Amino acid sequence: MRIFSVSELTECIRENLETAFTSVQVEGELSNYRPSSTGHLYFTLKDPGAVISGVLFKNRIKSLSFAPRDGMLLRVRGRISVYGQRGTYQIVCEELELAGTGDILAVLEKRKQMFAAEGLFDPGRKKSIPRFPKTVGVVSSPTGAAVRDILNIIRRRAEGMEVVILPAPVQGSEAGRVIARRIEQANQWALADVLIIGRGGGSLEDLLPFSEECVVRAVAASAIPIVSAVGHEIDYALSDFAADLRAPTPSAAAELVSPDREETRRIIFGMQNELCRSMQERISRIRSLAKPFSKEELEYRFRALLQPRLMRFEDAKEGVLTGISGRLSEMRRRLELALTSLEAGSPQSILERGFSVVIDSTGKPVRSAEDTSTGDTLIIRPLRGTITAAVTGVTG
Repeated sequence: MRIFSVSELTECIRENLETAFTSVQVEGELSNYRPSSTGHLYFTLKDPGAVISGVLFKNRIKSLSFAPRDGMLLRVRGRISVYGQRGTYQIVCEELELAGTGDILAVLEKRKQMFAAEGLFDPGRKKSIPRFPKTVGVVSSPTGAAVRDILNIIRRRAEGMEVVILPAPVQGSEAGRVIARRIEQANQWALADVLIIGRGGGSLEDLLPFSEECVVRAVAASAIPIVSAVGHEIDYALSDFAADLRAPTPSAAAELVSPDREETRRIIFGMQNELCRSMQERISRIRSLAKPFSKEELEYRFRALLQPRLMRFEDAKEGVLTGISGRLSEMRRRLELALTSLEAGSPQSILERGFSVVIDSTGKPVRSAEDTSTGDTLIIRPLRGTITAAVTGVTG
């Protein structure tokens, strides 16, 4: 029996396959669709029993009339080729056309409509993600690259933040049930302030556990805010719609729940400096406004206000005193005149000038000669002493 080298055997297989299948048409469900950085499109076609790899080179992409997406049912035309370096065969496609909707995509769409009708995707029920969580829970495979990426990013951005790993398989028939149970346990024991659920990239089938009903309902019922980070940016799972926040990748989820502490510190210091500057400006303005109200300035202002009033008071006082003095002088003069008049009319003053008072025997003043008769006795009172006289004659 001939002994082949690996290259020789592969070359024989390649010649036989490529010769036998120069042009084939294949119908299958699109899966693991990944555009390459070189411009080529790589994907897998599958049915319930088998899978086959496919490629559409970039020079044929312009013939596409739709945007390929995992779960689509496609009909492709091409030829079979063997890739010797990997020992695999694939179909090199010339044309791709839609043949309907794949089974997986149809199931997911049906579930999506059911959950939406129940209100599990309503924006109003979504919770806000804590700005500075103390503990982050991660529901994922503990050995997966997603967990390593999350830990590295949190360690770099928020050193000291606690991370609790809740291990769960992220693919396979039991994965959905375990993921849902981990979410329930995290809520039961209040293990974290925020949960990240997810995994790295994979085919549509690989991401199916995160679209299972038990997982979607557990996410929607969680009291702990949940960030769903399933696959890469172009991937999606139904948990993305039920979660409080969707992250395009697990790394992005880690960044969303762990704000950069250095950046936060810089922002706080900037705000502190701005606050201090603002306070200094206000203090300076207040001091400027308060300067006129210093002790010395207030005394000066008080004196400036008081001095005119004191002068007016002094003037008023002088006016009052002058008025009173004038009135007193006038009253004194009038008093002197009254006194002079009074003294002039005083009987004693009259008597001092040589006059006397004459009264009859009854004590009645004699004002006229007719008040007397011959023989009457009269009493004459000069300034000093008393004279008694008898009337010897009366002349009218």
